[in-house]
Amino acid sequence: MYLEKLNPQQRMAVEHGTLTDGSHIAGPLLVIAGAGSGKTNTLAHRVAHLIVKGADPRRILLMTFSRRAAAEMARRVERICRDVLGTNAGVMADALSWSGTFHGIGARLLRDYAQQIGLDADFTIHDREDSADLMNLIRHDLGFSKTESRFPAKGTCLAIYSRAVNSETALDEVLRDAFPWCATWEKQLRELFACYVEAKQAQNVLDYDDLLLYWAQMVGESVIAEDIGSRFDHVLVDEYQDTNRLQASILMALKPQGQGLTVVGDDAQSIYSFRAATVRNILDFPAAFSPAANIVTLDRNYRSTQPILTAANAVIDLASERFTKNLWTERQSAERPRLVSVRDEAEQARYIADKVLDNREEGLKLKQQAVLFRASHHSGPLEVELTRRNIPFVKFGGLKFLDSAHVKDMLAALRFAQNPRDRVAGFRLMQILPGVGPSTAQKALDLMAEDARPISALAEMPAPPRSGEDWTDFVAMLQELKSGKAGWPAEIGLARQWYAPHLERLHEDAATRQADLLQLEQIAGGYASRERFLTELTLDPPDATSDQAGVPLLDEDYLILSTIHSAKGQEWTRVFMLNVVDGCIPSDLAVGATAEIEEERRLLYVAMTRARDGLDLVVPQRFFTYGQNSQGDRHVYASRSRFIPATLLQFFEACSWPQVKSDAAAQAQARQVRIDVGARMRGMWR
Repeated sequence: MYLEKLNPQQRMAVEHGTLTDGSHIAGPLLVIAGAGSGKTNTLAHRVAHLIVKGADPRRILLMTFSRRAAAEMARRVERICRDVLGTNAGVMADALSWSGTFHGIGARLLRDYAQQIGLDADFTIHDREDSADLMNLIRHDLGFSKTESRFPAKGTCLAIYSRAVNSETALDEVLRDAFPWCATWEKQLRELFACYVEAKQAQNVLDYDDLLLYWAQMVGESVIAEDIGSRFDHVLVDEYQDTNRLQASILMALKPQGQGLTVVGDDAQSIYSFRAATVRNILDFPAAFSPAANIVTLDRNYRSTQPILTAANAVIDLASERFTKNLWTERQSAERPRLVSVRDEAEQARYIADKVLDNREEGLKLKQQAVLFRASHHSGPLEVELTRRNIPFVKFGGLKFLDSAHVKDMLAALRFAQNPRDRVAGFRLMQILPGVGPSTAQKALDLMAEDARPISALAEMPAPPRSGEDWTDFVAMLQELKSGKAGWPAEIGLARQWYAPHLERLHEDAATRQADLLQLEQIAGGYASRERFLTELTLDPPDATSDQAGVPLLDEDYLILSTIHSAKGQEWTRVFMLNVVDGCIPSDLAVGATAEIEEERRLLYVAMTRARDGLDLVVPQRFFTYGQNSQGDRHVYASRSRFIPATLLQFFEACSWPQVKSDAAAQAQARQVRIDVGARMRGMWR
């Protein structure tokens, strides 16, 4: 029987609401599905079980967080149904037509009910880029692009609008909590958003957020809500811990009594508050439907060994509020997670590279190993070490460190100073300056090419009319770098200081990008000269410039590098985690409120539960202040993450790296040497 493969808790969730005659009258069900507990398999079995027991698949609403997840769910449902229904399984699975993302389902319903809500059913949908462009047009029309002080850029304006809409939070609260640097523009932003909404309506377009907002407004009318709710006997939602308040409002309106409602998720893996997701939705679900709500906890883990789960359980057990569960498994092991102390980030990179290669020699493919980190820029030194040692890698959750725009800008400045005839570097660099376009840059480069002293020729050129002092500062920076007077690695500091105001002007997330540049400066200190630094960092760029760096070749092995956010839902045989210290996890930018601290704790838990057989948490003991090379002495000491206090050390194998090794003969010889250091010290003065 198809249910025999399930464990007792999974089967309880699947069969919830089944009566003796096979019919279903299901009250609200919350499935707390721990990491690696077979969540997707359980949800697919529940959908299949409903169909097998006679539920109309056309009246089942299944919402996931990606189209790919919805398609995979449908395939699993068909495979399960085939065991019982045989050739009819395909027909029944195909009839599961209301399966998709919240936004996709919302778009379909809005077209169905367009007439009732005063919407033209032929509306078009703007993607994020289209929405930002429209926001920018209105921003310009209102004169906000020419204010004396810097007005938020189009991307930031759209992010503020989206946060306010999805979290159902007042604009002043959103600005205060998430965008404090924009708080002085509240009045103008309110006017901008009003005009933005009017423009969308005039053009008959909806943006990504409108698909939820209009849906929520629509079901705010009880008659329509009841009509839509009556179309579905069963509503099932995956990854409920990642829903926002708007999505929860929609569900409550569709099924106010919770009849036929099933939500699946794990409060311990709620890590997307920056997308306006709130852990309160899943934590408050039982109270919202009290006393009818049923809770089933899936705590058997099929992924990790017991020592890994024991350590992860101990970390999350210190959370201030959670559904109590302790993951367990039948996969026993004598290997505890390692808590590895290293001297600094450079040693951390060498440690991971060594261990990854050791594992590979023992038969473990590179792609079965992963390195996780809290923020994308944390992997900078490791990427350089992997590249130096010819270890291929793919990075998820941000561009490769050396291929992000701001890092490429800095490298262009150094390359152009090193070789003023490098037209690619010069062309990129000049267009950073306000008032300098492609034609102006081309003319300047042509003049430089005709002169034996290209930098001098650049200095003698009249500044472009609209560039002002920016052109003078640019030329002065190049002359200073070309002279070599500052020495290496101080030269990269000069380039960074020149670039700083442009970074702030060009990028709204300048603070995050500044951390990358400081990291680049730290890496530069490990090279003897500017020439050596540039030579060893001149790599073939990856094909992709999106959130996922492209795979080198389809049949090539490669190491996985990933932010924790991008790693959610994934698993690897061995996992390494970088910078398990305060300031990195928890991030020093996320320690302002208890809710932020608790989400950081959940991030560490998510990272730990990605590992099947081996887990290394690496703790650098010190971080050099930027601008210092590895031989310098300006540094700060790091503290082990507060999420692993001394009381939890019993669950880890604590060790240091590198371990000092010497053979017995060398040790014996060292013991035989006798010197009178005191006499030598006295002899220095006599």
